[in-house]
Amino acid sequence: NPYILATLLFGLGLGTTITFASSHWLLAWMGLEINTLAIIPLMAQHHHPRAVEATTKYFLTQATAAAMLLFASTTNAWLTGQWDIQQMSHPFPLTLITLALAFKIGLAPMHTWLPEVLQGLDLTTGLVLSTWQKLAPFALLLQIQNVNPTILVTLGLASTLVGGWGGLNQTQLRKVLAYSSIAHLGWMILILQYSPSLTLLALLTYFVMTFSTFLVFKLNKSTSINALAISWTKAPILTSLTPLVLLSLGGLPPLTGFMPKWLILQELAKQDLAPLATLAALSALLSLYFYLRISYAMTLTMSPNNLTGVTPWRFSSPQLTLPLAIATTATISLL
Repeated sequence: NPYILATLLFGLGLGTTITFASSHWLLAWMGLEINTLAIIPLMAQHHHPRAVEATTKYFLTQATAAAMLLFASTTNAWLTGQWDIQQMSHPFPLTLITLALAFKIGLAPMHTWLPEVLQGLDLTTGLVLSTWQKLAPFALLLQIQNVNPTILVTLGLASTLVGGWGGLNQTQLRKVLAYSSIAHLGWMILILQYSPSLTLLALLTYFVMTFSTFLVFKLNKSTSINALAISWTKAPILTSLTPLVLLSLGGLPPLTGFMPKWLILQELAKQDLAPLATLAALSALLSLYFYLRISYAMTLTMSPNNLTGVTPWRFSSPQLTLPLAIATTATISLL
């Protein structure tokens, strides 16, 4: 129903906007809750056991994280008499809130729900979950000062490594994208303390790249690596561009995805964290392997039964192809 859909999307936008605009912890918590409640019907709209299971998992994790956040901010108010987001000073609620927000966006080691949830969803809802849903917790993470840097660096490094290792063994594209998301968020959290503007840049480029990747898979109607082998017959031009999109996600030089990684490594080296920068760069190699694997399956292998290939690319709707064209161009050539 379009009315229900409009209401839910409005709720989704409203929740995030409330969190953006709030300087009081209670209001921020309320925004996060509205956001979660709005996306749940969108996730369960296909009455499929996998979708319902994913929605339940998502609801439980998000409710737990929101409860942790509320508990931490109440504790902070009790200890310091302060509800203001910018004025957090006590280390205990600060740590707890950082962990709650990390749980919300799926940073390692609180990441295990993300691949499972994403795997049960439609690609469009998956895209919303991978991009829009990260905004509100990130706004809060950017606003809280004087967190213990060790916590953030540990979370960030664990995420880049887990995102690299986890994706190696996957055949399902949505799970690969989930692990890719964990790895990218790890990079953002690594640099959060030292340069918040770089974190925002990384978030923005990640959004653009993920957007084009999800739209490519949606146009192909493919959800596993095997299904990509016949994508050549479905959308020839797109198939030849997709490896560039994927390698941009991996962060290879002439492409857009290289920019945030390069600047982050440079900033880490400036902060005398060369070992950390080296580890992060090596973990990017892990991610690069599974992006290469998808590119290989898509572009360099031919499906044996190519005669039955359908060609929906001639009839694909502009609602999908226009944003796809813009996102793909941005993903490949923004460097």
